Amino acid sequence: MHELSLVVSLFEILEDQRKKEGFKKITAIRLRCGTFSGVVPECLETAFEIYKKETLASEARLILEVVPVKFRCRRCGHEETAQDLPFICSVCQETDIEILDGTELTLVSIEAEM
Repeated sequence: MHELSLVVSLFEILEDQRKKEGFKKITAIRLRCGTFSGVVPECLETAFEIYKKETLASEARLILEVVPVKFRCRRCGHEETAQDLPFICSVCQETDIEILDGTELTLVSIEAEM
């Protein structure tokens, strides 16, 4: 489960931010998780719940925004979202696409108490 290593990295970022900002306790963490990021949201949530014990985020909520894949057709320029492979333009049936969104795992915000 590589989600655990992602959570470990997240907590390293949180600790760095704590040192910079001086907060005492984290109450919420918001992440954007693309459906094509390779991350299983349920596994990430489980890893977070296990890892957060006895940390500055021991009572924090993980708010996970799941982002669908959005792509642009390179032939006709049409943009759309997709759920499954293969990604095919619904206008011209082209498969030559550029992925615009849905591959990320991004820390959006940290809510903390000083």
